[in-house]
Parts: sequence; structure tokens; C-alpha cells
Amino acid sequence: MMTNLTRRTLLAASAALALTSGAAFAQDKINLRLSAVNSDTDQRAVAMVEVFGPAVSEFATFEPHWNATLFAQGSELEAIATGDLEMSITSAQELATFFPEWSIFAAGYVMQDADHQVAVFNNSLMDPFKQKVEDELGVRLLAPMYLGRRHVNLRQTRAEVDVKTPADLSGINLRMPGSDAWQFLGRALGANPTPMAFAEVYTALQTGAVDGQDNPLPTVVDSKLFEVTKQIALTSHLVDWNFIAISSELFNGLSAEQQEAITAAAVAAGDSEREAQLSKESELVSFLEEQGMELYEPDVAAFRETVQAAYLGSDYAADWPEGTLEAINALGSN
Repeated sequence: MMTNLTRRTLLAASAALALTSGAAFAQDKINLRLSAVNSDTDQRAVAMVEVFGPAVSEFATFEPHWNATLFAQGSELEAIATGDLEMSITSAQELATFFPEWSIFAAGYVMQDADHQVAVFNNSLMDPFKQKVEDELGVRLLAPMYLGRRHVNLRQTRAEVDVKTPADLSGINLRMPGSDAWQFLGRALGANPTPMAFAEVYTALQTGAVDGQDNPLPTVVDSKLFEVTKQIALTSHLVDWNFIAISSELFNGLSAEQQEAITAAAVAAGDSEREAQLSKESELVSFLEEQGMELYEPDVAAFRETVQAAYLGSDYAADWPEGTLEAINALGSN
């Protein structure tokens, strides 16, 4: 018969083994550090924390770092490539600095809406773009995120400037970000683009140093630009997007089940963020109208035709694979 001492010894040994196994299991969890420039209240952050993190918690610890506190803006992809970072939220603009052909996904009137972004991302036309990023940079793109539509926001009333086509923006000093690509887009829209730091925009609109600016509706509200402007022409000239990115080396080292779980979690986070951002944009239309602003849709087809023609006649399009723009356009509703 087993003695109480022996039984206690075995039970203690079993408990110790269980604790050791549990500790080993915990240590086997992969650590997914994400570095991004957005704040922790941004819809992208909310979706990653509330949707992505819990979905992979069985085998991974999700560790986000917002406001560029871990890696500086623009250095995240290189950090992933060198093995110093596991994840980031990147943009078409940033990817274009490594691969010029990616500029097609950041050009005016290429992306039409949030659904179009998803359709393009999941279409085979994007496979060679994604594969090149993975092969040459070691970064795998998991899912798209919707940032919003950029519109023309003017200090003049609609009675003074009624924006229907690009010709109506002739002579309008439109603040645009200072890079060559942004200035090109401003000219393509028909305006006189004025480079200016965003921190200076409110005062410039207030004093008339510029006639307008372009940003998504949440930015107009968050920065109180509705206080110094009178109208928003819903040009939707840039439907901006980001991508949830992960180290391909890390991803390829996971089991098939873990890879599937991470991909599904990223897609779910992107879907959640997209729904929240679209809802926010919709709500802000009513808010801005309550502030006395005029919001209206110009001839978007005329803007699209003019802007795309400008791009196709530029050096930017020289890097776009033949037929890609047409294939992207065919996936949209417009």
C-alpha cells in the first residue's frame, strides 16, 4: 500500500511538473511588438487591441507601442527587415519609398471607397506587389485598414466658390502636405497647392493666407477647422488606407494553424476598424452641417478623369505595371 508520505511526494512532484510545464508553455508564447505612429485612441489602435490581440492570445502576446514611441515614423519597415520588430501598420506611401510601383495605391482617385480597397487587396492583381514586399523587405501584409476620404475644405462660401469640376479650383490656394507627391496631387485637382505644416493650417485659414486645405472629415473636426471654413466639397480625391504588417520570417516559422489564426485576426481587426471609421465619418456629416457648413458632392467623375489623366502623363505612372490601373478601376463601382 502506498504510504501517505509517498503519496504526498508524488502529488508535490506532479504539482511541480505542472507548474514547470505551465511556465514553459507561457515562455513558448511569441511576442508580437507592434510600432505605429497613431495614438492609442485611433480606430486602428482600438481594433488591434480589442480584436487582434485577444484573437491570438492563446499562442502570442500582443505588445503595441503607439505614437512612434518604439520606432520613429518611417523606420518601422526597416526594423522588421532587420529582425528588430515584429509588426507595424504601414502605408502605400511608405511602401512606395522602397518600391516605386506602390505609388499607384497612393495616387488620387485610384482607391474609390472602403469596399474597393478590400476588393483590390484580395485580388490577384495585388499578389506580385505583396510578394515583392515579402521577398525583398521581409514584410508580409496581412490585411488593409481604412483611413478615410480626403476632401477639399474651403473658407469661402459656396456662393463664392462652387466646386463642381477641377476648373472651379483654379486660383484657389490649397494647403497640401509639402512632399512632391502631395503637391502634384494638388495641381492635378486644379488648385494652386501651397506647402505648409499642418500645425499652421488653422491660422492660415483664419487669416486668408490659404483658401483651403484637404483632409478627412475626422481631421476637420478634431482640429476644429470648421471654425475657420465654410464648405466642404466631397471630392474624395484620396481614399487613404494602411496595411497590418508582420515579419515574414516570424510568420513563416509559425505552424499552419497559428498562421491562419494571425491572418484571420488581422482581417477581423481591419473589418472592425473599417466599420468604426465609416460610422464616424457618417456621423460627422451631420455634426458639420449643424455647425453651419455646406457639404456637397461635386462632379466626382470629372475630377477622377482629370486627376488620373495627370498621373498617367507623369513620371509616377512610368513605374506602374501595364494594365494595373485599368484592373483596379474595374474592381470599383465607379
